[in-house]
Amino acid sequence: MRPKIPEFLKNTSKKILFLTLSMSFLSVAMGQLKAKVKCPDFYVDILNGTVNEMKPNHGWAEIKAKFPCFTGAEEEGAASKCGGGIFFKDKDIYFYTKRDYVEIGPKFIGKLSIPLLGSKRGSQFKTLGNPKIKDDLWDAYEMQYGTLILHYDVASAAGKVKFLQFSTEGTETIQLCE
Repeated sequence: MRPKIPEFLKNTSKKILFLTLSMSFLSVAMGQLKAKVKCPDFYVDILNGTVNEMKPNHGWAEIKAKFPCFTGAEEEGAASKCGGGIFFKDKDIYFYTKRDYVEIGPKFIGKLSIPLLGSKRGSQFKTLGNPKIKDDLWDAYEMQYGTLILHYDVASAAGKVKFLQFSTEGTETIQLCE
């Protein structure tokens, strides 16, 4: 016994229309299935000045390739506000590629080799030594790789590290974005 063919499929033009619509629907449905981009967990080595073994002077394209889950990117160039960068707002870490520094905010999601965020001013002496430059709200440390800057929430000994920046540049040549 042969199956009965529905009347609307007997006409050739209707068959083509039905198949075209079916294929269009399937391709749209398939196009919506995209795997979420996964980044490795961020590990910041304070003493070596790296994020997952990448120094702040790595290029824009290298950082994008290693960490494809960025939330924003600005190409390097004269028109860019801070010389370009790769930004991870959801993880509170920012790579300023033209200026060769990394900024880590108070809501950083990742691991620091030395737990600096929230630590009291001066408590890092055993690990970091004396700062090369001191200001009311920040201290700049000369490191083997360049400069580490700790920013504090208040201008006193009771201040705690609010955010930090590190660069392959020295204190004389570093250019931070304001």
